[in-house]
Amino acid sequence: MRAEPFADAELRRDAFLGGKLRLWQPVSGYRAGIDPVLLAATVPAQPSESVLELGCGGAPALCCLGARVPGLRLVGLEIQPAYAILARRNLDENGLTGEVLEGDIAAPPEALRAHSFDHVIANPPYFDTHARSSADDPGRELGLAGPLPLALWAALAARRLKPRGSFTVVLRIEKLPELLDAMKPLGSLEVWPLSPRAGRPAKLFFARARKGGRAAFRLHPALALHEGESHLADGEDYSQIIRAALREGKALPFPK
Repeated sequence: MRAEPFADAELRRDAFLGGKLRLWQPVSGYRAGIDPVLLAATVPAQPSESVLELGCGGAPALCCLGARVPGLRLVGLEIQPAYAILARRNLDENGLTGEVLEGDIAAPPEALRAHSFDHVIANPPYFDTHARSSADDPGRELGLAGPLPLALWAALAARRLKPRGSFTVVLRIEKLPELLDAMKPLGSLEVWPLSPRAGRPAKLFFARARKGGRAAFRLHPALALHEGESHLADGEDYSQIIRAALREGKALPFPK
């Protein structure tokens, strides 16, 4: 748990979406990879709608989503005060309006309980705390291997969603059985695996459900992150659709 605010010397400002965003991130703490950027690209939000991110960290997903869809009401919930402060700074310095609440998913603050949302998103900690060596930085460790079961994340999302609202998650594939069980209170569940390359086993997946949805479960074909059978040259080899989401801020809609 990181409570003390980051000093500027502990931070680095990184470019996202091809330089459209500049986000402060800790040099040694939890740093965003491609997961929150792609998560933001999948959200089917429209201007004037509301979006809640559970465990928003420094708000990379909220910032990427706000940059793509103008006029959203953005709200983040973050348990670590230092990262909540960082999230507010990132939103403000990128010209985005949003609110970041400090609190625990297991016991959310009263201010959150008063609101409902069109969309809830999350990139929960995905490592098993008992099956790995912990990170030296406590803030990074909590971001990678939080102690709360996914059922609590899904239950809070279900309570805060408006009818027909969507809950979208990105996680490592090992967490799929737990998440499927956690999302049972919601409906219209669909899973979209992400593989490193075509024909390779999936390592990540997106999952989406809707409050009150009645559609049958759908498992979509895997989306390859990279082109070709292997990495043959220096530089990026992301597939065109992934590159567009990461570098241009384009949408990454679920398959129909």
